[in-house]
Amino acid sequence: MRELWKLNSLIKRYPQLLLGGVVFIFLTNVFAVYAPSLIGEGVNALKDMDSAVLEPLREGAKEEALFSEPIRMDLPPSLRWISSVFAPDAEISLIASKDNALAWMKQLALWQAGLFLLAYLIKGIFLFFTRQTIIVMSRRIEFDLKGKIFDQYQRLDASFYKANDTGDLMNRISEDVSKVRMYLGPAIMYTLNLTMLIFLVVGVMVYIDWQLTLFALLPLPLMSVGIYLVSTRINRQSEAVQRQQSGLSTFVQQHIAGIRVLKSFQREHDATERFTEAADLYKMNALKLVKTEALFMPIIVMLVGLSTILTIYVGGQRVIAGELEIGHVFQFVFYVNLLTWPFASVGWVTSLVQKAEASMKRINAFMEATPVIQSAPSETAYSADKLEEITFDKVSFTYPETGIVAAKDVSFTIKPGQIVAITGRTGSGKSTLAQLAMRIFDPESGEIRINGKSLPEWNLTSFRSLCGYVPQDVFLFSDTIQNNIAFGIEGGDASLDDVKAAALEAHVAHNIEGFQKGYQTLLGERGVNLSGGQKQRISIARAFIRRPQLLILDDCLSAVDTETEETILNSIRKQGKESAVLLVSHRISSIRGADHVLVLDAGQVVESGHPNELASAGGPYARMVEQQSQQGEDGKEENGEDR
Repeated sequence: MRELWKLNSLIKRYPQLLLGGVVFIFLTNVFAVYAPSLIGEGVNALKDMDSAVLEPLREGAKEEALFSEPIRMDLPPSLRWISSVFAPDAEISLIASKDNALAWMKQLALWQAGLFLLAYLIKGIFLFFTRQTIIVMSRRIEFDLKGKIFDQYQRLDASFYKANDTGDLMNRISEDVSKVRMYLGPAIMYTLNLTMLIFLVVGVMVYIDWQLTLFALLPLPLMSVGIYLVSTRINRQSEAVQRQQSGLSTFVQQHIAGIRVLKSFQREHDATERFTEAADLYKMNALKLVKTEALFMPIIVMLVGLSTILTIYVGGQRVIAGELEIGHVFQFVFYVNLLTWPFASVGWVTSLVQKAEASMKRINAFMEATPVIQSAPSETAYSADKLEEITFDKVSFTYPETGIVAAKDVSFTIKPGQIVAITGRTGSGKSTLAQLAMRIFDPESGEIRINGKSLPEWNLTSFRSLCGYVPQDVFLFSDTIQNNIAFGIEGGDASLDDVKAAALEAHVAHNIEGFQKGYQTLLGERGVNLSGGQKQRISIARAFIRRPQLLILDDCLSAVDTETEETILNSIRKQGKESAVLLVSHRISSIRGADHVLVLDAGQVVESGHPNELASAGGPYARMVEQQSQQGEDGKEENGEDR
């Protein structure tokens, strides 16, 4: 229960629901315990009437002699109390004839049956309120917990998501939270119910006859031992099932996301075989868990049955000896069976707790993860409304997962009104510099300064509010085109005119207006119903609408033709008059209008300067210009937009 104790802070948010649930559970059990006592009272009263009237008549006693004076019979305690309240002068207990006795017994049975039904009706009402408090509390905590997990999703940085599978992370907020909710709702409710019921039932049983109580409850310690042994095994197997389920979720998520690749390479059969293998392993672990859980009910039913047999046998012996009334034996049988479901639920509740513990352990491990990229403390964090300059000072970065050096002693400065372009071969570290500029990663050495302040000294939210970033891997949401572009504005509440202006600058307005629903066109997952160039341009429009002071474009023109590219570059140059622009591209045509160009190779700056100067210097940049010019002449350059 160590991991589940960490839920206490959430439970404390709803003390009224928890307290109300405890009260309603207590009242439910009061009436549950009271109902069998009516059976015991009624049986004892009927037995007394039989002994006083009917038995003597069966043995030959004369009715006139037997009723020479009316026989007064004591009412059962429940009816005695009702009579004293509602009919204090009633004399229904004066028996003057056999017919009178039979009528009295019939009336008594009807009253006791009516009270029994009334007690269960009231119990049902309180049970309803119990579920409306405890279960509602669990649902609200489930909502809070999912909110905290989602906040943690957004707080963690890129390095965490590189180390964890998406399917496994999705399992934390779905399956794991659901199992924790089952602990917060049914498990707590049934545990409180069992605890209170044991105290009330055992208290009444001891009050009636402590010796019979010992025999009736004798098998229950054996039940506790069995539950302890089986629950340990359930915990171990639950963790195995959860791990396998996360693996299955990850497998399915990856194959759905990559369904185009799967089909184009005709690997459906192979994927089916691998899924079947993983699903079989999950099934095997799940069946082992089910088999273990299946041990609970037979054990509990057998031991409760043993309690019933002992109650009837020992109780019968004590009735014969005149030490106990027969109605109390009936009452004990009801109480033993009343404990059947609560004790049967012990196995189920234990299983729920063990599963919730395993799930909460996974959730806590995720919630306690600390992002590598953190904002500076609020009391010392630097923030500004205007960008003056951004400086890379001997910045180096190596990817810890692979050991690849992506940047080494890189230095440059960008000011508003300038366009600095970064180019180089594939894998030279261009995109890494863009991500370092956005502080998606922190350099391992060197320093990135904004307005003269080291980037880690900035308030992260304040810094990123100055930026517009178009990543190399474009991501669009399953939403309308308008909302995807307006996503660049905080709150996403940009006007349609602003959205259209940004789309026009990104040279995608004519494509959007060609759709039947225009800006209200609903996109599929990741914008699957758009071409690569359309997705890139919508992503650029999303950055443009922010009017950022630092615009970072990471190879975002790779899927557009030269005419579209030139139109977008003109928009970027207009942005560059007011903004600092960091333009990453491997296409020379995209960076010809830059103020300064850095040429990277294996993370190092091998050449830098104005593009015209570099083109005539005969270095790496000049060779790239020559190669790409030849490709253009041979018609090998890809100018189309592939869907």
